[in-house]
Amino acid sequence: MTGIKKIRLKSSGAGSRRSNLLLLLLWLGPILFLSLFFFYPLVSILRTSFARAEGGVLSPFIEVLGSASHRSVLWFTIWQALLSTLLTLIVGLPGAYLLARFKFRGRSLLQALTGIPFVMPTLVVAAAFNALLGPHGWLNLGLMELFGLAAPPIRITNTLTAILLAHIFYNTTIVLRMVGDFWSHLDPRLSGASQVLGANRWRTLWHITLPMLMPAIITAALLVFIFDFTSFGVILILGGPGFATLEVEIFYQAISLFNLPVAAALSVLQLTCNLALTMAYSRLASRLSRPLEVRPRTYTQRRLTGSTTRWMAAIIIAVLLVLLIAPLAALATRSVTRLQPERGQQEAASRGLTFDFYRQLGVNPQQSLFYVKPTTAIGISLTYAAATVVLALLLGLPASWALARDRQALVSRLLDPLLMLPLGTSAVTLGLGFVVALGELPIDLRASPLLIPIAHTLVAFPFVVRSLTPALRSIRPRLRQAAAMLGASPRRTVRHIDLPLVGRAVLVAATFAFSISLGEFGATAVISRPEYPTVPVMIYRFLSQPGAMNYGQALALSTILMLVCGGGMLAIERFRIADVGEF
Repeated sequence: MTGIKKIRLKSSGAGSRRSNLLLLLLWLGPILFLSLFFFYPLVSILRTSFARAEGGVLSPFIEVLGSASHRSVLWFTIWQALLSTLLTLIVGLPGAYLLARFKFRGRSLLQALTGIPFVMPTLVVAAAFNALLGPHGWLNLGLMELFGLAAPPIRITNTLTAILLAHIFYNTTIVLRMVGDFWSHLDPRLSGASQVLGANRWRTLWHITLPMLMPAIITAALLVFIFDFTSFGVILILGGPGFATLEVEIFYQAISLFNLPVAAALSVLQLTCNLALTMAYSRLASRLSRPLEVRPRTYTQRRLTGSTTRWMAAIIIAVLLVLLIAPLAALATRSVTRLQPERGQQEAASRGLTFDFYRQLGVNPQQSLFYVKPTTAIGISLTYAAATVVLALLLGLPASWALARDRQALVSRLLDPLLMLPLGTSAVTLGLGFVVALGELPIDLRASPLLIPIAHTLVAFPFVVRSLTPALRSIRPRLRQAAAMLGASPRRTVRHIDLPLVGRAVLVAATFAFSISLGEFGATAVISRPEYPTVPVMIYRFLSQPGAMNYGQALALSTILMLVCGGGMLAIERFRIADVGEF
């Protein structure tokens, strides 16, 4: 018996060593990628920036913390993110309840439509709100026409209200998906039992439902807060010069003033805050796959019955459509409407329906050799997005398999929060790090077209992992064990068991990566070459120039980008595995 035990211990030890070796091999590619294209550029730009500080490394931090303006920027960054997160939860939780507990006609379409804002670039979001609520937006034009006003009655641009509305628009789908999906799998018998024991609906909600939902609510709130904390495009365009988050201040200090030490100190401050937030997010996200009692949606959802329930559902749906769809509709209609005459044109001839903005996308008006047509920028963006998909899947699949195999392993627990870190890092700082660091490698990547897809992959990589990991974790171990007993090697098991089962999740992850690449602006604005602009960079150029034609072309490009991203969101909803996923 002792000999048998020794053999078992030896085989167990050998199996454990093989498992650890496989885990390290799976993490090897992602670790090398993050080390080379995230940590190395980040450390390089910070080291270069602090080397310029006249009073030593600590002097920029002393300057930042001692400056009333910088403390004001930090305080505004925190409290606007807190307020935006709270308002997003207020809007999103009723919608999450509706989508989680009820089945009705058009439910899938509603979930797909409300998901479109999440994959929209912030520049397009800002342009959409300008088209709806700006000085020449539909709402102001309608009120001026109705009441005969000479000036726009609603002035929402360059205000905190515009920032908050854009953040709600952008992040509500996170609450709908993360909280709604978790809520849809909770066993309704628990709340039913409490009501049988005499508790009313409010006591049941407070003492039964909310405690079980709290991990999902806090996790969604943390992710929303991270996105609001690092907000850039929304603040830059809708907030105007009167508002600045840390990200906007970093952009201003690094690009406008070229004050790299202060920009680096602000980046370190932002990175420290986001590291703590991502660690908390990863810890809570791991709990979402282990609710107390799980039931399929076919069991937990019921039809809308009763007039009160139907009226409440109609109000929730109307609010979601107005907040999340109306700006996009205003953007699309404004892109085919001329509201003011061009110079040298008659007013009557220049008003009404027009496709001139779209026609001008393929025209070089000055016949300049250095002008890049917007249609060329579309092709460049699509090429970059395709390359990003390939890179993100090559890195995301091994990392997802590693997390799915053993999320409690030391290497997985250390690396899991680091995967989210690029989302909370200053895109401006990282872009400057690329410029400084990646020219010293054996191959000068600063002039390489691969630099943009690499930067986009850093942003898309976390979403790919979060899309694939739950799907891989849902595969029953007995299937792999049965394949091994039948003589299948690990490679054949992956090929014939894992990949077919997670094929739809791979499509979702690829669509996420594609859409995110199309809309990335922060790092691209720093590292892109003038002759190879992406669509968001081209939109920003048009919005920065005066003239109705420039503004119209920006809206036309935004509409095209919106339609592509919207198609991607519909595809995600079509291929998404219904019972798993963090987004």
